[in-house]
Amino acid sequence: MPTQAKADAVDALADKFARSAIVITTDYSGLPVAEMTDLRRALREAGIEYRVIKNTLAYLAADKAGKPAIKDVIEGPTGIAFGYGEPTEPAKALSGFIRSTRSDLKVRGAEMDGRALSGEDVNRLAAIPSREELISHLLMRMNSPITGLVQVLNGPIAGLARVLQGHVDNLQQQES
Repeated sequence: MPTQAKADAVDALADKFARSAIVITTDYSGLPVAEMTDLRRALREAGIEYRVIKNTLAYLAADKAGKPAIKDVIEGPTGIAFGYGEPTEPAKALSGFIRSTRSDLKVRGAEMDGRALSGEDVNRLAAIPSREELISHLLMRMNSPITGLVQVLNGPIAGLARVLQGHVDNLQQQES
């Protein structure tokens, strides 16, 4: 019979699973306490929640949240990064932390949109440009043909204006 505290913990964890856009699991074994503190601080500054959880509670919470794929990426000592906004942000934050500190933290996998992702998939997700960068590139590419069209259409008119201005300059020189 589970205790009330464990039932409350499962409910809270199920709520986090249900609200998150991506859930990234990590193996934190071998990490010194100071490095774990730095990791939590870095993720908190990026708006990402990081929790160390018991696997049995996570399995129950995953079932309760309707996200069984989470169970596929939980194994051994597990820390979970919850991303509630843009799915690439937690992957970028974890990857950046591991790269900058040369940490032994290992990304096991993730759950996103009801499917399990491998650690390699999470690293590829971290390499994707941000949403703002992608929108900027798209707008730039959409603007490029329009700019070219304006320049092509403006060419004959600008040429005519130069010819007329040259004619006016010649007439002024002849009068002087």
